[in-house]
Amino acid sequence: MKGLVLMIGRDLRLALRQSADAWLAVLFFVLTATLFPFGVGPEAATLRLIAPGVIWVVALLAVLLSLERLFLADFEDGSLEQLLLSPLPLELAILGKVAAHWLTTGLPLIAAAPLLAVLFHMEPAGLLTLLLAMLVGTPILSLIGAVGAALTLGARRGGVLIPLLVLPLYIPPLIFGVGATESALSGLSARPDLLLLGALLLVMLLVAPLAAAAALRQALE
Repeated sequence: MKGLVLMIGRDLRLALRQSADAWLAVLFFVLTATLFPFGVGPEAATLRLIAPGVIWVVALLAVLLSLERLFLADFEDGSLEQLLLSPLPLELAILGKVAAHWLTTGLPLIAAAPLLAVLFHMEPAGLLTLLLAMLVGTPILSLIGAVGAALTLGARRGGVLIPLLVLPLYIPPLIFGVGATESALSGLSARPDLLLLGALLLVMLLVAPLAAAAALRQALE
């Protein structure tokens, strides 16, 4: 656990030195979402109807922006080989890098979500459910993205390949996240969708580090 904490701290320090990447994801999230009212019209009822889907889809695309750099910098400077030889299991090192990625990408997106909820005239009950769903769902996006980043490491045009690999896997968290918010806005219980999101997060916490570690070992051979 100490090695895991050190890995998270290391990646957070590196991310703070290159804070432009995190700001880029947040700016993309906000600016892209603000385009939809211009396209569909300013009617509050229409915006309220499309709000959950728009916010989730744009958050998903914003996460994709930073996935290519998840392992690439360590691969280029040789740090990844040192991680493979270190006493810390590679799976835990990957989990630490994913945690740092979520803290610098997913968490700022959650913080910016209320601004978009106000823009789309979302009711307070829907906003609370949206934030809770994103709090559970965005780590899933980072975990799945880590597998895609590991599979494309060292490949030509890896930034193009990652979306092709991970977008189909993003569909379940997208469905459950949007479904939870829409249920809350309709006066129904969001608990089933949130429980499914939680179950998916637990599965990915077990599967994604193992899959990413196998892909990284293959890339380093």
